This record gives sequence, structure tokens and C-alpha cells, in this order.
Amino acid sequence: MSTKTSPDKFDLYVLNVDDFKALNKEKNELKEKIAALRLELEEKIRPYEAELNTIIRKLELNLARIEGTPAAKPGVAKFGRGKLGASIKSLLQANPDKEFKPKEIAAALQTKGTAVSLWFNKYGNNDPEIDRVPVGEGGKRFVYKIKR
Repeated sequence: MSTKTSPDKFDLYVLNVDDFKALNKEKNELKEKIAALRLELEEKIRPYEAELNTIIRKLELNLARIEGTPAAKPGVAKFGRGKLGASIKSLLQANPDKEFKPKEIAAALQTKGTAVSLWFNKYGNNDPEIDRVPVGEGGKRFVYKIKR
């Protein structure tokens, strides 16, 4: 004699756990894809933003000169940990044929030249993607470009 019993709450729970795990895995995969796309988009946009900021700053200086008023001092951008290096690399990658002085990089990123120089001295000279080219007398000054 076989009696068929209906599934109890434990059996139902086990059935639902598999569905829950599958949905959770799919959710995590989608989150990873979205994060990767956001990062890719930010990397593509960053050089254009830097170029736009440089042009806007030049326009403000020219307008101040035309109006005869003193130019407004531009705000200095503060970069979070690791963001300065990523911004520098994206600027160099966006302009692979150009060599930049730290001062030019700082102007493009609207930050201080000392912050850029410090980053290059601490991290940039070990970076395999960046060429550090000595210029001037004694080779104490450098320009930077992306390696090809």
C-alpha cells in the first residue's frame, strides 16, 4: 500500500530555494554587467570632459579679458583615491600623439600641478602604460605620453 503524501513546508522550502538561488545569481550577473558598462562609459567620457573643461576655462579667461574684469579663479577639482591616476591615463590615451607637461595635465583636469607631479613621482614612474620622457638640461624635467 502506497499512500501519497502532500509535500510539507520543508519540501516546499527546498523547491523555492533553487529558484531563489537562480534568480539571485542572475541578479548578481546583471549588476556586474551594469558596473562594467558604467566604468567603460566613464572612461570614454572622461577625456571629452577634460577637454571641455579646458575650453570653458579658456572662454572664461577670454571673456574676462574682453570685459576688462579680473578672471574668476577656477575651482580646483579634488580627486578621490585612484581617480587621479585613472583620469591622467584616460587623458593621455585620448591624445596618444601628444606629450604633456604635468602643468598641462593639471590644467586639463582642473586640479593642482603639484598633485599631478606627486602622482607621477609616486605611481606614474612605475606605470607600464606611461612613457616618462626627460626634457631640458640635466633631464630633471619630464613630459608624459601613453606608450603604444
